Amino acid sequence: MTDTSASEANALMPAVETVDLVRRFGDFTAVDRISLRVRRGQFFGFLGPNGAGKSTTIKMLTGLLAPTSGRISVLGRDIQTEPLEVKRRIGVVPEDLNLFERLTGAEMLTFTGRMYGLHRQEIAERTAELLDLMELDAEPKKLIVEYSHGMKKKLSLACALIHRPEILFLDEPFEGIDAIASRTLKDLLSRLTARGLTVFLTSHVLEIVERLCTDIAIISAGRLVASGSLDELRRGIRLEGDGQQPASPLSLEDYFIRVIGGARTTGEDVLEWLG
Repeated sequence: MTDTSASEANALMPAVETVDLVRRFGDFTAVDRISLRVRRGQFFGFLGPNGAGKSTTIKMLTGLLAPTSGRISVLGRDIQTEPLEVKRRIGVVPEDLNLFERLTGAEMLTFTGRMYGLHRQEIAERTAELLDLMELDAEPKKLIVEYSHGMKKKLSLACALIHRPEILFLDEPFEGIDAIASRTLKDLLSRLTARGLTVFLTSHVLEIVERLCTDIAIISAGRLVASGSLDELRRGIRLEGDGQQPASPLSLEDYFIRVIGGARTTGEDVLEWLG
């Protein structure tokens, strides 16, 4: 196969693909036969209520947790048979961040770069650029333990980017951060996907998912209940009673609640003792 043919084949290969993915903890099934396909360069939103199995799925996709059964392919490689090759090519921002808090931001990035086998000069240049981009360079001697939650989120993202990953897995990156830090992250992620980076995002902030993501999947109780582009999924909704499509496009929040089956309260006749 020529280099051109190989490049074309790689471009057509999905960034992430799972087939009948299952994870059980004893008698409890956290992920139940999930099959996903995420295209390269896609900004993919993975949604679900608390306890639906989102974080468990991401841990399996990134090699932190072995599946009970099923198959996972990341960048055309089996995560179970080639875990190190996959991990070299992905970046991960876990929900609990896992930073070494007795280091400075620069030291944390340097350590991460060395773990990925980058050259010292390359690490120094990228560290300076990332700290500047994330607005974390004002106090270079400040330890991570003294960082705000938003600063830790931005540093964790910088660590996930330093080796130029092909896929970025983000588990609740906007949780607990202020509007300024949120804007910085959103703008950066939009630029990165425009350059071809694949982003796999879980978030409870549906407005952000609606703004950023091209495609979404929704799981509930460990099972996939919807998957596709947001426009396609909205078109598939029919109003109860007459079976007609809604007159105006549904928001992602409305769609999510319809699919999950939650009921929205109007605020009437609720906690009357407060009023």
